[in-house]
Amino acid sequence: MTDRKRFVHKNVMLVREFDRYILEYPEFADELPDNALVVMQIEGDEEFNKWARETGQSVAEKNNPLVYVRVTDLKPVRSRIEKLQLEMVA
Repeated sequence: MTDRKRFVHKNVMLVREFDRYILEYPEFADELPDNALVVMQIEGDEEFNKWARETGQSVAEKNNPLVYVRVTDLKPVRSRIEKLQLEMVA
């Protein structure tokens, strides 16, 4: 996987998690300026962060404030499945 594809995948995951965070803590969204372009950053991954900043700056429109959201702690992804049933077919 190329760096660009890896970064896009990571960004999609971070944006999805940020959306969930905003749904859980809507007051955080009140701090974001109107029409802001949110650029995800993750602590400890400077290569991704540089790519995300450069990408954000390249697509930002003139009157869009840029906001960096730095993720400092991320829990492991877990399944939300509580019960499963396995059916052997062949």
